[in-house]
Amino acid sequence: MWSVVSSGELPDGERFEWFADMISREVMPTRLTSERPADFTAEAALLDLGELHVSKVAYSPLRSQRTPALIRRGDPEQYQLGLVTKGAMTLVQNGNSCEAEVGDLVFWDTSRPSDARYVSDGDPGQLVILQLPRDVLPLRAARLDGLLARRMPGGSGLGAVLADFLRSLVAHGGACTPDELSRIGATAIDLAAACLAQNTDTEKQLPAEVRARALLRRIHSFIEYNLGDPELTPADVAAHHNLSVRTLHQLFRGAGEETVQARIRRRRLERCRADLERPELLTYPVQAVAARWGFSGPAVFSRSFREAYGASPTEFRARATAGRPGRALSVKEVRAERTA
Repeated sequence: MWSVVSSGELPDGERFEWFADMISREVMPTRLTSERPADFTAEAALLDLGELHVSKVAYSPLRSQRTPALIRRGDPEQYQLGLVTKGAMTLVQNGNSCEAEVGDLVFWDTSRPSDARYVSDGDPGQLVILQLPRDVLPLRAARLDGLLARRMPGGSGLGAVLADFLRSLVAHGGACTPDELSRIGATAIDLAAACLAQNTDTEKQLPAEVRARALLRRIHSFIEYNLGDPELTPADVAAHHNLSVRTLHQLFRGAGEETVQARIRRRRLERCRADLERPELLTYPVQAVAARWGFSGPAVFSRSFREAYGASPTEFRARATAGRPGRALSVKEVRAERTA
């Protein structure tokens, strides 16, 4: 569960002072300044992932500085990897500087002096931050130093996988159990390490098991994005990731997972089941739901669905939506939603 603190319940004139004091006391000594402290608002939330934490912060424009004196007063000794989700930020550290916008990843070290500015246009800016203890990343510090205050695009490759992972964690992490969050934390470390290694061209220095887990996560994301393609096969998955089909199957088997084809089938069925439970899709034909998620024909879908859930798709929908009114979406709306 997220632990949340917010300036919302305080009088306007006290919000900035409260936030600055809270950050310096609970996170690390930091000099915060704002050009409009009387209008300042902020909200911060923390999720415990075992060895690391993830935080999400919404804020009015401000400047954050860590000086040598402040570092000597207190230091969590962390690397922090931030995803900009609203607004923008600039960061200066270790002789580097960058400007990051929505979708970009930024990396910094709490043990080094830094100067960050967070800006937004209208709505508060937002940042999701992985707080990583220095010893959990299997990469040499000298290599990581070159990434400090460097913008890393989060729109392709491992950056996109990590960015999508963080967005999903913000959306659904609060409903996870402590054991689940601990496992998610291990995945977060692997993805962060793989993303950073890729950006330093040192990916081959990662332990083999870390590279394998990161590759598996990329493959899972590729499958998710392409479930609606009825031509998606293990051969396509392997080719996209420059693997042989045999190596792909070995990767899944080594991780104790189901087969590639079984995962594709299961995730398609789960997506179909979710759509059939939605009352606003009641007028959308069952066979159209099946086609939306890549099933080649109604007979195959109906048989697979019954085997998985013990009822036909029509029977399942009737039970799931009984007495639940909703506006029916048009076919155009459903297709737009799927491709969004």
